Amino acid sequence: MSFLRRRKGLANSKSDSDQDGDKRENENEKEKEKVKRKGKETKKIKKWTCVDNCCWFVGFICSLWWFLLFMYNAMPASIPQYVAEAIGGPLPDPPGVKLRKEGLMAKHPVVFVPGIVTGGLELWEGRQCAEGLFRKRMWGGYFGEIYKRPLCWVEHMSLDNETGLDRPGIRVRPVSGLVAADYFAPGYFVWAVLIANLARIGYEEKSMYMAAYDWRISFQNTEVRDQTLSRIKSNIELMVATNNGKKVVVIPHSMGTLYFLHFMKWVEAPVPMGGGGGSDWCAKHIKAIMNIGGPFLGVPKSVAGLFSIEGRDIALARAMAPGFLDKDFFGLHTLQYLMRMTRTWDSTMSMIPKGGDTIWGGLDWSPEGYFNCGSKKQKNNVTDNAVQNGKERLGRAKKVDYGRIVSFGKDAAEIHSSRLERLDFRGVHKGRNLANSSQCDAWTEYHDMSVEGIKAVSDYKAYTADEIIDLLNFVAPKMMKRGDAHFSHGIADNLDDPKYKHYKYWSNPLETTLPNAPDMEIYSMYGVGIPTERAYVYKLTSRSECYIPFQIDTSADGGDEHSCLRNGVYSVNGDETVPVLSAGYMCAKGWRGRTRFNPSGIRTYLREYDHAPPANLLEGRGTQSGSHVDILGNFALIEDIIRVAAGATGEDLGGDRVYSEIFEWSEKINLKL
Repeated sequence: MSFLRRRKGLANSKSDSDQDGDKRENENEKEKEKVKRKGKETKKIKKWTCVDNCCWFVGFICSLWWFLLFMYNAMPASIPQYVAEAIGGPLPDPPGVKLRKEGLMAKHPVVFVPGIVTGGLELWEGRQCAEGLFRKRMWGGYFGEIYKRPLCWVEHMSLDNETGLDRPGIRVRPVSGLVAADYFAPGYFVWAVLIANLARIGYEEKSMYMAAYDWRISFQNTEVRDQTLSRIKSNIELMVATNNGKKVVVIPHSMGTLYFLHFMKWVEAPVPMGGGGGSDWCAKHIKAIMNIGGPFLGVPKSVAGLFSIEGRDIALARAMAPGFLDKDFFGLHTLQYLMRMTRTWDSTMSMIPKGGDTIWGGLDWSPEGYFNCGSKKQKNNVTDNAVQNGKERLGRAKKVDYGRIVSFGKDAAEIHSSRLERLDFRGVHKGRNLANSSQCDAWTEYHDMSVEGIKAVSDYKAYTADEIIDLLNFVAPKMMKRGDAHFSHGIADNLDDPKYKHYKYWSNPLETTLPNAPDMEIYSMYGVGIPTERAYVYKLTSRSECYIPFQIDTSADGGDEHSCLRNGVYSVNGDETVPVLSAGYMCAKGWRGRTRFNPSGIRTYLREYDHAPPANLLEGRGTQSGSHVDILGNFALIEDIIRVAAGATGEDLGGDRVYSEIFEWSEKINLKL
């Protein structure tokens, strides 16, 4: 029995020891599992994704930006000026300060007429997606709504595709007052610098008026919908009456020059089509019109915008990131939506080149003819070195067939017309849809074209200014039907023909006459010395659903430092947006002296501003810039405006100041005057 008890005790002791061993093994296994889990967690923590990198990068940039912005606003105002003067020497006085020292004071009231895009637009009625945006800016300002709700923004910025007016349930209206276009976005001035300098010689808001309008809609429709033309008429009359009868100085910019041309005919015309002011209204109320960067004869850039929603910059972006702008990105086919939106803006059709081949050239000639795009000009502060006769050569030049505004392939842009084989596109049937429009949220008129129609466009090879109108009518007939009701792009044979009393001709200087105001002055003021888009080399894009079939061929290059062909775009002298020919021809020849377009002999002056980039970053956008918008901060231009507003005439300014060959180019245009 004792033996059994011992055995039992031994067994019990063994079982206890086994249990202890099992416990230890379990604990060891648990520890191993913990170590494994920790290792996995460590591995997970060490893993770094692309999203992490992007988030950290964006966070770093934003933090750095806010820090620099805080430091800039916290530092004394004298420090940036001190640094700038230490680098570049003493800064010149702003024009307003300089002219105030000379004794100039405010005299004539001033009217600003903004151009396309630069005026603010705000929401007065919208769809459900725009809840909380009442009277918030849909255009201009911070542009926050573009990033927050892009499709909603596109919907509200688009107009009705049939009428060119508001879509049902949407009302977007121009911002009023000087704040409508003083700044386009925070820190990016438009009229602000000019307004500030005018204020330095005594101008106040009562003697300055911003003639803001909805730049999306046709000029006559601004009166139909908003009575904008009537408001401009009333405000000018009020300013003259409250300033002791002193006439106004009108300062239109960009498309605003065309808008004010339309206004001058509208104000004279009898009601209901016009304002009923009579033939002497302009003579009684306007001293001078100082047009800045005016696209009087249109801009080739508008053709590229309407044809393929491109310009030089977008074409390069598409080349660097092929397909990105054409794809569905966060639910937004970027280029397709932009095309759908901008093709509802009838005002863009006012800037299609006017005058056809007579003005812009044919297949084998153009007024500019030979131009050297590779010449480098030194920065020069002395404006007296301008070439008064416009005969300065820019060095060795090459012949460019600028008359071919759109070409398909580099060869088609360069070979002689006798070797250019073209198949007419006009009679091609467009019956089969290019894509199923039900699958394309961003409908464009390209969806109604057949594959044969697309090919026919490219097989025509080259398009001059006359043929551009036929091309746009072929690829976008609905858009052009609206445009043809409001704008014309030809040349009048007989200005006494009653048809030219219709408003569709009023913004075309080649199909209308200036008012009977012999004491009035007209200035063309624009920048020169910057490569400006003049013609394009295109290619067909690869076929896919919901695509834009035509694209600027950025691989086309001149291969020569003097060549004007870069990245599929032929450049010429201008202000980066408007070629010299468009900005300067009317004042150089079309309106000069008594012509059929200027029967009362209004005096015209050309004032060109040779572009000079900023000397350093602290100079901002530069005080000698000739760029299309930046020129509004050009000290020489501002000084000219202030002197005229204070009572000077064009002769007092020294008459014409010309750096380009505009007079020589104008003589090559065979136009009946």
